[in-house]
Amino acid sequence: MSNDSMGEGYVAERRRALVLYGSETGNAQDIADEMGRMTERLRFLTKVVHLDAVEPSILLDYSVILISISTAGQGDLPNNARRFWSMLLRKKLPQTYLRNVQFAVFGLGDSSYPKYNFAARKLQRRLTQLGAEELFSHGEGDEQHPEGYESSFIPWLKSLHEHLLVQYPLQDGVEPIPSSRLLPPKVILTLDGKDKIMNRQSAHILESFPTDHVTIKKATVPRAPALSKFGCGKQDINSPVELKVTLEKNQRITPDDHWQDVRHLQLSANGSYSYGPGDVITISPQNAPEDVDQIIDLMGWNDIATLQIWVLSQGEPISDIPQVSSLVDDHDSKLTLRSLLTDHVDLNAIPRRSFFSLIVNFTTDEFQKERLLEFTDPTFTDELYDYTTRPRRSILEVLQEFDTVKIPWQWAAVAFPKLRGRQFSIASGGELKYGENGATRFELLVAIVKYKTVIKKVRQGICTRYLAGLLPGTSLRVSLQRGDLGIAKADASKPILMIGPGTGVAPMRSLIWERLHWTHLLQKSTNGAVLGKAILLYGCRNYKADFFFGGEWEHLKRKIPLEVFTACSRDQIEKRYVQDLVREQSKLVYKLLHETSGIVYVCGSSGKMPLAVRESLVEVFQHNGSMDRDHAEDYLTRMEKEGRYKQETW
Repeated sequence: MSNDSMGEGYVAERRRALVLYGSETGNAQDIADEMGRMTERLRFLTKVVHLDAVEPSILLDYSVILISISTAGQGDLPNNARRFWSMLLRKKLPQTYLRNVQFAVFGLGDSSYPKYNFAARKLQRRLTQLGAEELFSHGEGDEQHPEGYESSFIPWLKSLHEHLLVQYPLQDGVEPIPSSRLLPPKVILTLDGKDKIMNRQSAHILESFPTDHVTIKKATVPRAPALSKFGCGKQDINSPVELKVTLEKNQRITPDDHWQDVRHLQLSANGSYSYGPGDVITISPQNAPEDVDQIIDLMGWNDIATLQIWVLSQGEPISDIPQVSSLVDDHDSKLTLRSLLTDHVDLNAIPRRSFFSLIVNFTTDEFQKERLLEFTDPTFTDELYDYTTRPRRSILEVLQEFDTVKIPWQWAAVAFPKLRGRQFSIASGGELKYGENGATRFELLVAIVKYKTVIKKVRQGICTRYLAGLLPGTSLRVSLQRGDLGIAKADASKPILMIGPGTGVAPMRSLIWERLHWTHLLQKSTNGAVLGKAILLYGCRNYKADFFFGGEWEHLKRKIPLEVFTACSRDQIEKRYVQDLVREQSKLVYKLLHETSGIVYVCGSSGKMPLAVRESLVEVFQHNGSMDRDHAEDYLTRMEKEGRYKQETW
C-alpha cells in the first residue's frame, strides 16, 4: 500500500489541533489560517476560530493549541479575544486548571507602540500560570519590519512544523500531505441550493480537483471543569454595533492642486447611539465594478456571474467559518458570483504565499507553473517580497500576468482573501454628535490613498477609493466600535496634551468638542471641579492646504482652556514636525505632564512619528526635570503604566 493511500482519511486519536486567533484588522486571522493549513498537512484534525468563540475548558479537548494574537491600543487584546481573556483572569481558577494543555503563541505587534506585542506576552504568561505547557517558544512579528510580520513568521512556522513532526510522529507508512496536493476547501459554491452541507450527492463537485481528504475522527481527551464552577459565566463585552447609515456629506477639504485628497465625511444613523472620543467607525467597502469585470473575464465566469449560488460546507455551520461567515448575513438574500466578488472578497490585496500555493494547481502551462512554484517556496522569501509587497502588486494584477490560471468558480469564496472593513477614528464629539430628528451623527476625516509604487504604477486604497466616489444619500454598512484611547469623562478636570498630525487630529477634534460638552456639565456640578487645560500640537504640510479644522480652533479657544500650536513642515526651508513643537514648548509640556500630572494622547501615522514624539518627551523631562536619560525614560514608562501616555496610530 502506498504512503498516499494509507494517508487517506488518517487522523490518529491524539492528533487534534485547535487554532485560535485574536484579530482587529485580520492579520492575526490570516496567520491562524496559515497555521491551520500547516496542521492539516500534518494530518491533525484542525479547527480555526477566534478566541471568544471558545471557553478555556475546551482547550483540553485538543492535543495542540496554536494561537495568533495581535496587540490593540495600549497593550490590550483585540475585541474578539477579550471575553476569553476575562474568563482566564478569574481568581478562583486553580493553577492546574489547564494542566496537560500544549500550546504555542505567535504575536503580531507594532514596535512604534510602547507595549509592543504585549497581548501575546501576557496571554502566554496567564496560560502558563494555569498549568498549560508551552510546546514551542513563542514568536513575534513586527508590522514596522520592511517585510512585515512574515519576516519572522515564516521561519517560526517552519521550525514549529519540524517540532510537531518530532513530538507527534505519524504512523509508519503515513506521510504529511505534500504541498503539491490541494487541501479540501472549507466551503464550495454550487448552483444547487438544496444541500447546505457537502454530502454524497454534492461531493462530485470536488472529484475533478486533486485534493487530499481528511476524515474527522473524534478524540477522547479529558475535559477541564466547566467555567461556571469557578464563577466564570459568559460576560458582556463591548462588541461592535452594526449600523445602517446615510452619507450626508462627502466634501474634499484640501485644494484641488494639493497632492492629497482629504475628505470630511458626515454620516447619520436613525436613533440614538452612544460613542466617545477615540471610538471608531468600520466601513465595509466594495470592489470597483471594473475590477470585478476583469476577474470574471479572466476566469471565464461570464455565463454564471449573475446566477444565484449557494455555499456548501464540509460539516461546520457556515457562520462558524470566518472566511465566509459574511455570506450568510441578512443583507445578502440572493448571492451571486458577481455580488460575492463585489462585496465579500478582496481582489486588490497583496497576495500571500498561500495564494500562490493554491493557484499553481489551476494552470497547465509549465512555464507559469514553474514561476508560481518558486513563490510557494519559503527559501525564496526575498523573491516573493520583491514581486508582491515591494511594488504593492495586487491579486488582480497577479492573475492578469499569470493568465493561464483559471480558478474554478466553485472555489471563489475561499480562493480570495476576505474583504475586510477599514477603521476610521471618529472626528465628532459633544454637540456635533447629534443630528436632526433624533439621529446620531458621525464625522470622519479620511485621506484618500493614492500613490505610485516603485514600478511607477498607481495604487489606490480599496476603501478610500470606494468612499471617494460615493454621493450624498448613499446607504452604507458600518459598525461602531469602542476605541483604545480609554478617554473618560472622569478625566475632564485633568490637563491633556494632544499630539495629532494629519488625519490624526480626528480623535483630537472629537475630544475637544467633548470637553466643551463636559464644561457645561461641570458648571452644573456642585463639587467645584473645572475643565483641565488642553494643548493641541498639530502637524501638516502647508497652513493653507491641510490645516484641518483650523477655523474651529479659534472658536473653541474662546469656550474652553485650549492652546493650539502648529508645525507646517513645508512652509519654510527647514522642516518642522510635531516632535519639534514638543521641544519648542518644552517648559509648557513639562509643567503639564510632570507638575500637574497631565495625560498625553498621540494619534496619527505609525512608524517614525510616534518614536520621534517619544524621544522628544524624554528630552523634555531631561532638560526641565534635571533627570538623566534613564530616569527620564523611567518617568515616561511610569506614565504609560498609570494610563497617562496613550497612543493610537495607523
